[in-house]
Amino acid sequence: MTPRNVRIVLAMLVVFTIVQPCPAAERMNVLFLCVDDLNTWLHSDPNRYSGKVVTPSIKKLASEGVLFTRAYCASPKCSPSRTAILSGVAPWTSGIYQNSQLINESPALKKAIALPQFFKNHGYYTASAGKVSHGYDTRDAWDTRLAHKRDHVPPNAPLSPIGAGEKDWGPIHLPESKMNDAKYADFAIAELKKKHDKPFFIACGLFHPHYPWYVPQKYLDMYPLDKIVLPPFKEDDLSDVPQPGVDLAKPSTHQKIVKANEYKKALQGYLASTSFADAQIGRVLAALEASPYKDNTLVVLWSDHGFHLGEKHHWAKSTLWEEATHTLLMIKAPGVTKPKQVCRRFVSLLDIYPTLAELCDLPAPTHLDGYSLVPLLKKPNRNWDKPAITGFLDMWKLDVHMTVRTEHFRYIRYGQGGEEFYHCAKDPNEWTNQINNPAFKAELQRHIKLLPKPAKPIRYRQRGGKSKKENN
Repeated sequence: MTPRNVRIVLAMLVVFTIVQPCPAAERMNVLFLCVDDLNTWLHSDPNRYSGKVVTPSIKKLASEGVLFTRAYCASPKCSPSRTAILSGVAPWTSGIYQNSQLINESPALKKAIALPQFFKNHGYYTASAGKVSHGYDTRDAWDTRLAHKRDHVPPNAPLSPIGAGEKDWGPIHLPESKMNDAKYADFAIAELKKKHDKPFFIACGLFHPHYPWYVPQKYLDMYPLDKIVLPPFKEDDLSDVPQPGVDLAKPSTHQKIVKANEYKKALQGYLASTSFADAQIGRVLAALEASPYKDNTLVVLWSDHGFHLGEKHHWAKSTLWEEATHTLLMIKAPGVTKPKQVCRRFVSLLDIYPTLAELCDLPAPTHLDGYSLVPLLKKPNRNWDKPAITGFLDMWKLDVHMTVRTEHFRYIRYGQGGEEFYHCAKDPNEWTNQINNPAFKAELQRHIKLLPKPAKPIRYRQRGGKSKKENN
């Protein structure tokens, strides 16, 4: 072979080497951690909660990467929020805003590639345990899967004082190792101990602190009743809220809990369930740290939405206020993030899908409604002018409610009419509706324009198996 031919062959080899993708085993792994109904009391924000919240594992993870203190859900309910995260499609695009809607009838979702399927298509081994999806069918996307089940409530547990006919909070009768959330953590730990010849996408979804709040006594003991602090509360908070907002709040529930003298016991149950979930997360993270994958596995932890515990006279999720829409998001990405970084830019859980795609050097699908957060992972304080939008559905009237949150303000528009506007920078508890204040006219108009036109809601299945058609 002549010297010239040798140079040509060598040049071709160099080009071939450059254009070839990295071997699958060298790609970044993903540990995908989700916690149900976990609110943002962990942020240690006195405007939200000034009491003690024992979550050392989650706080440690937050300190190891980027903590997004202004992350918001796409919908304040389990199914639509998780569907948006896993599909990358916003509710106002898919028409899925509520738990009971028929997800498989959404044209937009039929075209979407589910997040785990996307990774599987790119050569990843996929494994899932617990509550990751909710109604959005991703079963075929997992190579192995441990389905979600709820723990049984203790025998002879007292009926709920809120009159819902359900059991509520207290010590559980099961050993911790027999609780389903502990089993999901065991599953993830076992997966991390395996020898993988492909990159992996391992998801672990915990049910706690979803209601009911039954956990081992040791977690309840972390929160003596005389040490529990009540969250901020305003007696006439709903006086300037339009009727659709009051309907979502269901203030009678809070009144029943207070009247039954169960308020602190309920908070104790929720906080104890939060600490129980934190312990399971800690076990999984310890297994990752002890594994050979610790330096090439990115970790994302999120909760599907926030959770009211009496604020604005409401319990649970399903509102468009801060307590239900503000949620947890933290990302640790080796080689990209630095420890102890806090990002105060407004982001959406819709952004998780494109972020993971970019971090793993995979071509993001074109159907995604969110934005990659990689620029913020590299520089948390960079300019970022994107608002956080949340959509919800009145399942009886089929009215789509929408809210937009920006750095200083929140605007809420209800489907049947009625609006709210809050100066959140000065009124973090959203106690004073400024909708009729002429001083905010320009800002109000700006926020109205930020809301997208919502897709018509897909029909939903009513009790008894009947379906209701979309709102025309």
